Amino acid sequence: VLGAGRLLPDFEKALVGMKSGESKIFDLTFPADYHGKSVAGKVAKFEVTLSEVGAPKLPELDAEFAKSLGIADGDVSKMLADIKSNLEREVKQRLKARTKDQVMQALIDATVLDVPKAMMEQEIQVLQEMARNRFAAQGMPVTNDTPLPAEVFEAQAQRRVTLGLILGELVKANGLHARPEQVRALVDQQSQSYEKPEDVVKWYYSSPERLRELESVVLEENVVQWALGV
Repeated sequence: VLGAGRLLPDFEKALVGMKSGESKIFDLTFPADYHGKSVAGKVAKFEVTLSEVGAPKLPELDAEFAKSLGIADGDVSKMLADIKSNLEREVKQRLKARTKDQVMQALIDATVLDVPKAMMEQEIQVLQEMARNRFAAQGMPVTNDTPLPAEVFEAQAQRRVTLGLILGELVKANGLHARPEQVRALVDQQSQSYEKPEDVVKWYYSSPERLRELESVVLEENVVQWALGV
């Protein structure tokens, strides 16, 4: 998108005025401070072909548009109400996440703790496995033997283990365990953004592992509420 700033300004200027199907060759000097050090300050010759020229066009707020967003009867007012509800839910979740991060950091800053080496090594292995799974999901060729330097994960592992120890003590000392009704409330909340909430509820309760993940979220929220004195 021209003007979005994702390309070098001189590259964008060279594209302005071109028509669909047109080809062009031009020289471009990379900035001296360009992040790609191998080409920084050098002149490159680009050959480009413009396949298509397009521009964003806002659709009409009509019944057809509402139906395309899942409103079966095409009711525009219902569509707008759903959008507003989803935005409000997203903003609320982002604010909660920001507050939680601030509370967790405050707990870390206020605690002097020697993290056991064995727990650090175990957490690094967990993070390495998670990274391999992410790479595999993105289509990258990885195996259990793919080298992932432990030092890359040390800071994250340190934070996770430290928080785990702090939260464990706080939960035990203040009775902040996740209650079943809290977990159910979170399940209901998560399911509201789906077309068939009841199916999402069944999906969560069909797996103890998924429920444990939600229990961890509730437990952290309980700690946040305790820390804020709410």
